[in-house]
Amino acid sequence: MYFFPFYNPLFLGSLIILVPGIIAGVYAQHKVKSTYAKYAKVEAASGLTGAQAGRQLLDRAGLSDVTVEEIPGSLTDNYDPRTRVLRLSQGVARGRSLAALGVAAHETGHALQDAGGYAPMRIRSTLVPAAQFGSNFGWIIFIMGMIISSFRPLMTVGIVIFTAAVIFQIITLPVELDASSRAMKMLQSDGIVVAGEADGARQVLRAAALTYIAAALMSILMLVRMLILSRES
Repeated sequence: MYFFPFYNPLFLGSLIILVPGIIAGVYAQHKVKSTYAKYAKVEAASGLTGAQAGRQLLDRAGLSDVTVEEIPGSLTDNYDPRTRVLRLSQGVARGRSLAALGVAAHETGHALQDAGGYAPMRIRSTLVPAAQFGSNFGWIIFIMGMIISSFRPLMTVGIVIFTAAVIFQIITLPVELDASSRAMKMLQSDGIVVAGEADGARQVLRAAALTYIAAALMSILMLVRMLILSRES
C-alpha cells in the first residue's frame, strides 16, 4: 500500500513550521551581502590585503606552516584543517578593505582553533561525514518511509540520520562565533585595523554569523517537522 504524503493535509500544513527558518535565511543572506558590499568599499589604513593580513596573523601565532591560497568565487573563504590551508576568495585575498581583512582574520581564527585543539571544532570535524550524509539523505529516507507503509521504520532511520546534520549545525555556532572573536582581537592587537575601523570589520563578522544562526534554526525546524509527521503518520 502506498501513501502519497504530498497530497496529505498534514504534510502540506506542516510546511508552516519552516516559515521562520526561511525568513531568517533570506534576511541573513541579504544582511551578509549588503554588509560585505558596504565595507568592501572602505579601505583600511594599514593598506594590507586580506592575504597579507592572514599571512601576518598566522606567522605571529607561530603557524608559518599553514599555507594561504587564493581561490575563485565570492565569499568562498575557508580553512581546511586536514591540509592546513587557509583559502581566501579573490576579493578577500586581494582586497584591502575592512570587509576583506575581517573575513581573512576570521578564517585565520579557525587555524588558531585547529592548532590549539579547540574542542567544538574537533567535534564538528568528526561529524562532517555523518552530517553531510544526514543532510543529503535523511529527508529522502524519511519520505520513503512515509510513501511505502511497509517501510515505516525508515522514517525513524531518516530522523536519526538527519539529527546528525542538526547537531553539526548547532556545534558550528560556537566554532564560528569564537573564530570571529579571535579575529577582532588579532586585528586590533596587531594594528591591522585602528580603533575607528574596528566597528566596520565587526559588522561584517556579525552579519556572517547570522547565516550560521539561520542555518541552525532551519535544520532544527526541519527536524521538528519530521518528528510531527512521524507521530501522525
